[in-house]
Amino acid sequence: MAMAHALVPLLVVSVVVAAAVATADQERESDRIRELPGQPPNVEFSQYSGYVTVNPARGRALFYWLVEAVPAAGPIAPLVLWLNGGPGCSSVGYGASEEVGPFRIRPDGQTLYLNPNSWNKAANLLFLESPAGVGFSYSNSSLDLYTAGDAKTALDAYAFLVNWLERFPQYKYREFYIAGESYAGHYVPQLAQLIYEKNKGIQNPTINLKGFMVGNAVTDDYHDYLGTFEYWWTHGLISDKTYHNLKATCLLESSQHPSPDCVKNLNLASAEEGNIDPYSLNTKPCNYTASLKVSLGGRYPWLSRAYDPCTERYASIYYNRPEVQMALHANTTGIHYPWQTCSDIVGTYWADSPRSMLPIYQELIAAGMKIWVFR
Repeated sequence: MAMAHALVPLLVVSVVVAAAVATADQERESDRIRELPGQPPNVEFSQYSGYVTVNPARGRALFYWLVEAVPAAGPIAPLVLWLNGGPGCSSVGYGASEEVGPFRIRPDGQTLYLNPNSWNKAANLLFLESPAGVGFSYSNSSLDLYTAGDAKTALDAYAFLVNWLERFPQYKYREFYIAGESYAGHYVPQLAQLIYEKNKGIQNPTINLKGFMVGNAVTDDYHDYLGTFEYWWTHGLISDKTYHNLKATCLLESSQHPSPDCVKNLNLASAEEGNIDPYSLNTKPCNYTASLKVSLGGRYPWLSRAYDPCTERYASIYYNRPEVQMALHANTTGIHYPWQTCSDIVGTYWADSPRSMLPIYQELIAAGMKIWVFR
């Protein structure tokens, strides 16, 4: 009898584990993308997308899109989390659709074509729209959209990863990297630091972080601003006076970050640039580009854009189509605002933004983490 009683807890645990596995399998299968509208034929990789709740109390959920590696990459290809910056810009609209993802959107906003340089030829790509309020990610508390910041973004991204790995346990212990561009120059090292701290003392962590990659990254305010101002000035985009005023007001230590005088001169510089895309000086700008610049208020003037200046327009058409959202399992709660490449709210009311990521670099380099900075 004693042995029979001892078996009861084991049976209960087995039942609970089996139920959890079955739930994860169901959630994963319900996230499977059968086919995207306008998708080209002969796609040889699997895709999943949907929501992961990161704060049940506030109803905060982040939207992801997983593009698995092509078979040629092998059965244990690494997992790469891609983050876009802004802050407030979509990893679906930029990273997935303009940069490293498998598809590009045609100008009609109706059809897709394959990107021959997609990173899923070497890795499994996990695109995350972060923080809540960006793209399809949402919160049931509208206050969250006005109080986003670096610290909360890192904590939510970590909660997302922990919960997502329960849904996709095949990626536990897999080599894991974080990558991104622009203001993800903050998101990526901060999340890497958080994972590194959480992994301390764990022999075989489920988030097997090996390193991170950042491109055109916001890294250190002083050097980022100085480089941006010199680029504008040496390319004739701003006047001598504005150049000197920017250096005088934006490169100083200030309790406000950036200071009102700095913001004033950034807006003046934007006005002097006119309808020119500073990231593609030799191509005609899209009419939509000017409105994007104004909406971002000049807070982070180095926000990256692709060389085709109208790609945001194609994405806005495509991802607002009901049949596309249905295929992606997106907007399931009926968000009252349209999908946008960059949020009009998130970023405008950003809560915290350290001046420099260099101390995190120093810490993680000393810890032996692989880091790649590219332009």
